[in-house]
Amino acid sequence: MLLRLQTQALGGVRAGQGRPLALVLAALLAVALTVGGDGLLPQLRLALFNAYQVHFPRQRASGPVQIIAIDEASLKEFGQWPWPRTRLTELIEHINAQQPLAIGLDILMPEPDTTSPEALAARLPAGPLRDSLAALPAYDDVLAAAMRRAPMVLGAAGFAHPEAGTSDALRLWPVHVKWPASSLPVMRFPQAMSSLPLLQAASKGQGLLSVNLEKGIVRRAPLVGAIGETLAPALSMELLRVATGSSALEIEADADGVHSVSVGDLHVPTAPDGTVWVNFSAPAMDRYVSALDVMRGRLADGALQNKIVIVAMTGLGLTDYKTNARGDFMPGVDTHAQMIESFFDGTFLRRPGWMRWAEVATFGACSLLLVWLLPKLRLLVAVPLGGALVLGVYGGGALLFARVGLLFDATSVVCAVVLVGLSLLTSMLAAAVRDRKHSDRALQVARVSAAKTAGELGAARRIQMATLPQAALSFPGEQRFSLEALLEPAREVGGDLYDFFMLDRDRVFFMVGDVSGKGLPASLFMVVAKALSKSIALRGPSEMAAIMNGANRELTRENPEMLFVTSVAGILDASNGQVFLCNAGHDAPRRLTVDGRVEHLQAADGPPLCVLDDFEYPVQRYQLQAGECLCLTTDGINEAMNEAGDLYGNERLDRLLAALPSTAAATPAAVVQAVRDDVRLHVGQAEPSDDLTLLVLRWDGAG
Repeated sequence: MLLRLQTQALGGVRAGQGRPLALVLAALLAVALTVGGDGLLPQLRLALFNAYQVHFPRQRASGPVQIIAIDEASLKEFGQWPWPRTRLTELIEHINAQQPLAIGLDILMPEPDTTSPEALAARLPAGPLRDSLAALPAYDDVLAAAMRRAPMVLGAAGFAHPEAGTSDALRLWPVHVKWPASSLPVMRFPQAMSSLPLLQAASKGQGLLSVNLEKGIVRRAPLVGAIGETLAPALSMELLRVATGSSALEIEADADGVHSVSVGDLHVPTAPDGTVWVNFSAPAMDRYVSALDVMRGRLADGALQNKIVIVAMTGLGLTDYKTNARGDFMPGVDTHAQMIESFFDGTFLRRPGWMRWAEVATFGACSLLLVWLLPKLRLLVAVPLGGALVLGVYGGGALLFARVGLLFDATSVVCAVVLVGLSLLTSMLAAAVRDRKHSDRALQVARVSAAKTAGELGAARRIQMATLPQAALSFPGEQRFSLEALLEPAREVGGDLYDFFMLDRDRVFFMVGDVSGKGLPASLFMVVAKALSKSIALRGPSEMAAIMNGANRELTRENPEMLFVTSVAGILDASNGQVFLCNAGHDAPRRLTVDGRVEHLQAADGPPLCVLDDFEYPVQRYQLQAGECLCLTTDGINEAMNEAGDLYGNERLDRLLAALPSTAAATPAAVVQAVRDDVRLHVGQAEPSDDLTLLVLRWDGAG
C-alpha cells in the first residue's frame, strides 16, 4: 500500500516536471527569433529558401524579355570579341527595327574603339591613306547615332575601390525619394565602370549590373544602389522605366530603410537595403536568341516587338556565369531577365518585416502545445505528434511560398521547437530516472523486509558473495598473468575475504584475509576490511607498505567490536614478475615452481591488522619465473575436519600441490578446483568447521 501511494505521488510530480524550464527556454528562443537580417541560422534559412525555389519554381505566365546572346555561333561568324562598334551598331539597328520597348546593353564600353578609322589613322604616317581614314566618321559616333534612334539603356558595374576606367560621375536619370538618400542602407559603390560619356549621352537610361553573391550564389538582387552619393537604379528597373516611358523611379523609404521601388504602375516591395529575393523559374532556353539569327534576319517579323531586349555576351570565356538559388548555372544577365519577368507577372518573393513575428507566433503556439501535451502522453504518441508539428510547419512554409510568394523560415521555427521538445523529454527522462531510483529504493526495502522474514543470514550471504570480484571478468585480454580465487563460507556468511584488482597498467594487487570470529559480525567486518583496503590502494600511494599500514590504521579506527584480521597482501608487477608481500599474522603463502616443487615463503612478520595501530609492516620481495604460481590460503583448508575429527593439514595440501601437473599446464583454475575437490573428499559428510578460501596467481611472463 505504501509503495502504491509513493508511485501515485511521484506520478503527479512527473506530470509537471520540466514545464517551467521548457517555458523559460521557449521565451529565450522567441526573443532570438526576433533577430533581424538572416537570423541566427542564416545558412539553414537560405538552404530552405533554395529548396523552395527548387521544388516550386516560378511558372512563366509571360515572356516580356528577350536576351540577344553574343554566343559561340555569333563569335565564330563575326570574329572574336570585341567587335568593331559598327558591328554592334548593325545589331542594334536590326533589333530596333522590330520596335522593342527597351534595349539594354549588358556590355561595358569604357574605351574608344581601337578599330575605328581615326584610331587606325593615328597609327599611320602622314599621307593620303591617313587623311582618307581621318575623314571617315568615328565608329563610336556611328554607334551613338544608332543609340539615339533606339530606346537604349546602358549598364554600369559598381566597384568597391577606384580602378582604371572607373568614375563617380555617371549620367543617371532621376530617382525620387522623400528621405535623405545618404542615410538609406542600400548597396553603395564609391565608383563604377560604364561606357564612354558619348554613349551615355546617347542612351535613354543607365542602370547597375551588380548583384549580391552569397557564397557564389545569386539569391537577392538590388533594385536600387548608390554610386558615391547618387542613387542608381538596377538595370532591370531602368529598362522598365524606359519601357513604360516614365521619367523617374519612385522610392518609398523611411528611417527603417527602403520599403518599395515603383516605376509607372509597377510597385515592387523590397527589403530595407533595397534588394529583392529573385523568383527564379526553371531554365528557359527560349528566352535566348543568337545575335547571329538577328543579324541574318532569321527572326520572324514582330518577334521582338513590345518586348524588353537585353544584349549580353554568353560565349564561354566572355561572361561570368553564376549559380542561382535553384542551383542552375546561368549567365549573369539571366538574373535581370527573370526579375523583369517576375515583375510583369506579379510573382514577387517577399519577406516583410512582420514575417519574423509570424514565425515567433508559430513557434509560441507549437511550444505551448508541446509543453501542455507532451508530459501527458506516452512516447509512442508524443513522437508522432512532434513529427506532425514539424511537417505542419514545413508544409505551411511551402504553401505560403507556392501560393503567395512569402518566405517563411520554417527551419528556425522547427529547430527552436525541437529544442523545447528535447528540453521536455530530457526533464521527463530525468524524472523517470528519479522515479525509478525511488522505486528501486522502495523495492530494496521490500526485499530486505522479505529477506528478514526468510532469514537475514541468507540475504547477508548473497550480499557478501556479490562483493567478491570474479577472476574471469576482472582482467579481460590479460596474457601476462592468470588468477583464480575461491571462497566458501562455512555458514550462511563468513569472515574470510579475498580481493584483486589492477593498480595501474602493469601492477595487480591481491590479498587474502581471515576475520576473527564467526557469523554476521565477522562478515560485516570482512566487507569493511575489503572496501577500506581497496580504497586505500586506489586513492593513495600504491606501494605495498603504505597500503598495509594505511589499512591497519583505518581498520583500527573503525573497529567498535575490537575484531582483528589476519591477512597476506601483495603486488605483482606483471611486466617483470616481481612480487611485493606484506604478511599480517597470516599463514605463509606457497610458491609452486615450474619443476613441481612447493616452497613456503617467509612466515608472518607482523601482527594481525587492528592489533597495533602504529605498526609498520615490512615488505617481502620475490622474483617469480615465468609459469610459477603463488598459492594463498586461509586456515579453513588445513584445519578442515572430517567426521572423525582428523584435520586436512598442511602436509596433505603440499603433497596435492606437488602432485599436480607442472604449472605451465595447470592453470590457477585447475589448482583451485583440485584443492577444493580434495578438501571436500577429506571432509565428506562432516559439517564445515571454517570458511574455505584459496587464491592462486600465476605469472606467465612479460611477453
